Amino acid sequence: MLNDGDNPSVDVLVPTCGEPLDVIERCLRGCIALDYPHVVIWLLDETNRSELQQLCMRLGCVYRSRTQHDHAKAGNLNHVLPELKRDLIAVFDADVVPVESFLRRTVSCFETSDVGLVQTPQTYMNADPIIRNLGLERWMLPDEESFYRWIEPARQGVNAVVCAGTSFVVRRKALMSVGKFETATPSEDLATGIRLTAQGWRCLFLREKLSAGLAPLTSEALVRQRCRWASGTLQTLRTGASPLKIPGLTFWQRVAYLEGILHWLNVFPQMILMIVPLAVGIFGVTPVRISSDGLLQSAGPLVIAQLLLTRWITGHSRTALLPELYRWMVLLPLFGSVFTTLLGRPKPFQVTPKTLQSKTSSSVTPKLLMGVLTLQIVALLNLLSVLFAKQTGEAVAFTSSSTQIAILIWSLLNTLLLVAAWRCCHDRDRDNAIPWFAWNEPVTLSGHRAKLTALSEAGAEFLFDQALPSPPPVDIQLVTQDGLSFTLHCEQATDRAWGGCWSPLSESQIDALHHLLYRRSGQWPMRRAPAEPVALLVLCQRLLKPMPRERWFHRSLIPVSRNITMRCFLSTQNG
Repeated sequence: MLNDGDNPSVDVLVPTCGEPLDVIERCLRGCIALDYPHVVIWLLDETNRSELQQLCMRLGCVYRSRTQHDHAKAGNLNHVLPELKRDLIAVFDADVVPVESFLRRTVSCFETSDVGLVQTPQTYMNADPIIRNLGLERWMLPDEESFYRWIEPARQGVNAVVCAGTSFVVRRKALMSVGKFETATPSEDLATGIRLTAQGWRCLFLREKLSAGLAPLTSEALVRQRCRWASGTLQTLRTGASPLKIPGLTFWQRVAYLEGILHWLNVFPQMILMIVPLAVGIFGVTPVRISSDGLLQSAGPLVIAQLLLTRWITGHSRTALLPELYRWMVLLPLFGSVFTTLLGRPKPFQVTPKTLQSKTSSSVTPKLLMGVLTLQIVALLNLLSVLFAKQTGEAVAFTSSSTQIAILIWSLLNTLLLVAAWRCCHDRDRDNAIPWFAWNEPVTLSGHRAKLTALSEAGAEFLFDQALPSPPPVDIQLVTQDGLSFTLHCEQATDRAWGGCWSPLSESQIDALHHLLYRRSGQWPMRRAPAEPVALLVLCQRLLKPMPRERWFHRSLIPVSRNITMRCFLSTQNG
């Protein structure tokens, strides 16, 4: 760790394009609270909103906007670069909140002069639509976890770290040496990182969760995000940052970057793999033949090894089967996006929405739903065909019993995952997009023991050890060990559970609550994906019952690390 007198100065850039005011304020407050001596925070507004300029004046941040909005996010960042004079530049998307130690941890990696960029993992303070719509917050990790726990550390071994576009710090001298942020592709982060590496700068990956942002709020937004990633990444091949032709990269760096770009072409073999089981059940064709010995000696052990080792290989970030929900959900739209991009007709850049379109009802995108439903119907017809052939003994010519068993298991898994993907297309009803966190803090009220079970910047929920004989008071006080006090207006109660919203909070209370919820060091845990059989059983159980509307005592709760002891107690407003 450098001494304060030796610490480089840092400009913190927050590009924004239409995010809600409260989301941007949450981010700016987190940037202001960074435990670092030499920082200037810049809000780069693409929408020229007067309320954002007023927010910056109130919080002490620098506001900038531009009249021409070319080159999307890269253009927004490049517009302010001539004004920056500090040594390092940190970039956060407007929905991301850094923990207080973010700069202390990342800036310490710049002690050697050849380090050009330090990337940290992205994590989410809310559940993405697939996890949330199936109620799998405790049983499934976001798909991005495997990238930051497995792929980025592996790429660091050959100095081919990928810049992820947010939660990173770059040396200003290095950035200017490659001509600012890349503007020829929407994936300016990937292309800029490649240019830095090709120029001889070291790009490091710091494997600590030092910030958290918002996952897509709806299934449609998630699919749009994946299609944008695929299209922008593939467009990198048409720029001067293409790993195929840019000078300065080693052989293994080219391989690593090309894998990150070309892996989006997996949609084509995935479509073929989807058709393979159909060939046996519906068309009577056997594209794959497996003998009994082959099933026992080769195919079976390979599948079992994959099921058992996936968690270990990926740093316990995912299982083998459950993350396939993401593939089934986005397969058809992603196929179209990749195909049109390869033809030179990429779709225009679209920002992932950070607000709900409707506050009163659940939503579903008919086009997305019909795509998954079509795959589901075909897979179900195939499964019935395979079962019928198995029961009647009408095996296809050259199709062994072992092949039929393998195809049957394959079809069963595809059908199960497609049913789950169809459910994921139906977004759970909720009133707002405020993240709620699972808590487990003991509290007391007039001798009655309880637990603080859920906490957010909107309110809190409590569960008592036993039923209470009297209704809760209208207002109660939540007081922490260090003297923080919040007034809670009770809005919902059962015989054992209370829930309420905070009464109007002062500036100091807002800051204290944001610190508690978003900014503590160690706030975001490195969770472990559960064993595959357990996760599949939970998934089947979720599919047998409808998910309730998100309301009091039925929240989507994200686990956090409670590395402090609050020792809260409740009291009536008067007492």
